[in-house]
Amino acid sequence: MVKFSITAVALAIGVGISSTTAFSPVTPATASRRTASPLQMSEVAQSPLAPLTVWGEKIPNILESQKTAKSRKIEFAPTISSSDAGLASDDIDGQLAYVKENAMEIKQKMVDNGAVIFREFDLMKSQEGFVQFYEAIGMNPCLDPLHSVSARPTVNGDKNSPVYEAVNKESRKNFFIGMHNEFVGTRAPRAAAFVCFKAAEEGGEFLIADGRQIFQDLTPDLVEKLYDRDIRYSVMELPFFGWVDNLPEFAQPGVMGAVKGLASAAINAKVDFSVDLQWGEGGYDKVKMLQARAPSQPPILVHPVTGEPHWFCNVHSHSSKLRKDRESVYGAERFEDGASQINKSDMFFGDDGDISDADLEQMDEVTMKNVQFVKMTEGDVVLLDNYKCMHGRNVFDGTRKHGVAWFEGWEGEEVMKAKAQQS
Repeated sequence: MVKFSITAVALAIGVGISSTTAFSPVTPATASRRTASPLQMSEVAQSPLAPLTVWGEKIPNILESQKTAKSRKIEFAPTISSSDAGLASDDIDGQLAYVKENAMEIKQKMVDNGAVIFREFDLMKSQEGFVQFYEAIGMNPCLDPLHSVSARPTVNGDKNSPVYEAVNKESRKNFFIGMHNEFVGTRAPRAAAFVCFKAAEEGGEFLIADGRQIFQDLTPDLVEKLYDRDIRYSVMELPFFGWVDNLPEFAQPGVMGAVKGLASAAINAKVDFSVDLQWGEGGYDKVKMLQARAPSQPPILVHPVTGEPHWFCNVHSHSSKLRKDRESVYGAERFEDGASQINKSDMFFGDDGDISDADLEQMDEVTMKNVQFVKMTEGDVVLLDNYKCMHGRNVFDGTRKHGVAWFEGWEGEEVMKAKAQQS
């Protein structure tokens, strides 16, 4: 989900208009050709920006593709434990040597199976060891995909650290993070590594699901409908405009048009994808608000290395209905600050049509059927392909400290791609 700092939004709307203009609309076909602005490039200290999303070619016959996919046997998220490798859990030197020697095999497992789970590795109990782990494998780190719109906290507090917090805040402990692929607008890391530095006393499991299997399990009717119409997210709500209703009726259209134009210019200057603002009503008292919607996109992609079709759609985390349904189980979301108030999302068809409750419930049912709850302990790591593998987080009690590193790619990726094209 795109998360905006309320301070940044307020400053942008208040003082950022005079020197900015909105970007032109972006579609998946043109998004892959976008480049970072000079301002963004100057902000990159150690790691590059998250790479542009690889939307790939449109699938000519989505139902035939689903039928073919169902005939293939797939495996998901194998486990590598230190003991299976013949190493003691505290043999840090041996563990580092193991991942170096087996780096290409480990990366191939990630690509073929969506994710690899590492257990019993004391090497990754510290941030230093975790970084040594992914560097030994040959993963190439990138900045958090939220970099252009908001600063995600880092584990050690250093703003230049490559290891970010993985939603550990106590205020978010009863918020079930729905299944999603990590991407913001036009940018998506190719891979990620999630690490446990301290497990929550209760709950807090890391959740993973195979996007290939979700694509196979959805009904053909829904797959065809979603793929033909594309999907679109609302990524933010600005609930600041109740005062418009107090204006004389004749003045409201002009004021609303001006406000929308100013806010649109400010927000589009902040992000590197086109945001379309639409007026609506929010909250129990139906206060006027502006809803920001991202460009439409396909919900199913062809994998950039293996060519397999897979689900790439964040409905489970972004749908307002599905989040409200989960509130009946886990309790209401705790929106405790202004940023939480604006960081509300929803999902629509690409033509802005509403998705029916029945369709949303089917996507929820299929997604949850394929979710694996991975109870991680200190030093455990889940290395995942961000295109094939969705992730989320269960609710928790106690103190939880998990981290994540994002990757723009890895050494040997082109070799893998060439082999896949030959097979």
